[in-house]
Amino acid sequence: MRIGTGLRHGETPGEAAARLTGRPVIAERRLSAALAEVTLGGGRVVVVKRGDAPGAARAEAAGLRWLAGAGRVRVPAVHGDDERWLVLDRVEQGRAGAEAAARFGRELAALHAAGAPAFGAPPPGGPTDAYIGLAPMRNVPGADWPRWYAEHRVLPYLRRAVDGGTVRPAEAAVVERVCERLPALAPPAEPPARLHGDLWSGNVLWGADGHVHLIDPAAHGGHRETDLAMLHLFGCPHLDRILDGYQEVAPLAAGWAGRIGLHQLFPLLVHAVLFGRGYAEQAVAAARAALAG
Repeated sequence: MRIGTGLRHGETPGEAAARLTGRPVIAERRLSAALAEVTLGGGRVVVVKRGDAPGAARAEAAGLRWLAGAGRVRVPAVHGDDERWLVLDRVEQGRAGAEAAARFGRELAALHAAGAPAFGAPPPGGPTDAYIGLAPMRNVPGADWPRWYAEHRVLPYLRRAVDGGTVRPAEAAVVERVCERLPALAPPAEPPARLHGDLWSGNVLWGADGHVHLIDPAAHGGHRETDLAMLHLFGCPHLDRILDGYQEVAPLAAGWAGRIGLHQLFPLLVHAVLFGRGYAEQAVAAARAALAG
């Protein structure tokens, strides 16, 4: 045990929940090695997560609080966190619906409009060295989106993919050309938006209350088109209605659909490093399309 960190060797999710909330644990149901549902005294059911790396849980907690602080989207309330563990409300899930999707689109537009201090700015209290899923992600502020996106999102993972043999040098040159041309390819300049940062469909929960709830953020300041591009990456139920709702509140700049692949370069390269060659091919295809577009 490291004194002062709140970490305990071999601690169970239930033990972590009791320590972090100060409430007795009535029941514990393991969902995976790192995830459990825990019933606290009084009957509240919470989800207890163990971070994949030191600091991951605290980064996620900071992101959830920042998103909640905008008062625009629904996220699980955080009941306790430390460097390794996170305790948050369980979302009772329901079915995806068109009305909830349109409402979520409007809420997402309002979240983005809540803003951020800078591109790459971390949530208040959040670390510079954060995570997107299992992958490290540095939140380093920048004033210019094209330069920041290339330097702190695309190129670090391109280098890792090349070093790991997943992306070939000739293919890397295509992505590098996109980075060089980003000032011309980028969307019109806008203030930094408050992003969820990892808004793929698995992090969009359709609640039994008829509302969308967002989980597992990689929150930071960025361009609002990035969250929408993530929704497109693996598909999302009623995506057309989400976009309709979004456009009602905050119309997107002309040509935004043609820039989806540009914003997907970062998550595709992250997946290439983590999961292999198939995602590298998708990233290179997206880069070529951006150059041709």
